[in-house]
Amino acid sequence: MTAPERQFPLAWPAGWKRTQNPQHLRFDTSPDRATRGLLAEIERLGGRLPVISSNAQYRNDGMPYARQGYISDAGVAIYFQRKGKPVVFACDTYAALHDNIHAITKTIEAMRSIERHGASDMLDRAFSGFTALPPPIVAGMKRPWREVMNYNIGVPTEAEVTRIYRLLASAAHPDKGGSDARVAELNAARDEALKEIEI
Repeated sequence: MTAPERQFPLAWPAGWKRTQNPQHLRFDTSPDRATRGLLAEIERLGGRLPVISSNAQYRNDGMPYARQGYISDAGVAIYFQRKGKPVVFACDTYAALHDNIHAITKTIEAMRSIERHGASDMLDRAFSGFTALPPPIVAGMKRPWREVMNYNIGVPTEAEVTRIYRLLASAAHPDKGGSDARVAELNAARDEALKEIEI
């Protein structure tokens, strides 16, 4: 698998609850091992085009820097394609980034065991709960740009809006399992966010 894309800052998936008090329990792993293990599990699952979204700094090869400063929000979201559909796994249960990555790895590994035991249709049904796209847009109902772009921390910079937009636009494109309606909603949200910055 080629080096994954990185998305900074963390683009938490819309509709997923956040953990208020992350645990300090640690898995026996390192940031590098956790990331490599995750990418291996995604590949075994048939996943493609992984994007690791977090508040950490990553090297060009997709692996995290060994020495990172304190990360106040150690949540991680992993976006990838499976059978032509965009899916996402996210975890912020733990106070350390690599522990959250390892938790996602273990979750994917457990889900793969469903397929190994001959219940692949059940696995596909389970994956429907991990779709990366929001519910269909209801005609006449416009969602606020912050909801569309999953941004709820003050006023963003133009660079932040652009980064978030690019990540979401990649998953929203019709060629990658998205829809024209989702792209249109995302474009409108980006324009609205940029206008707010200018005010």
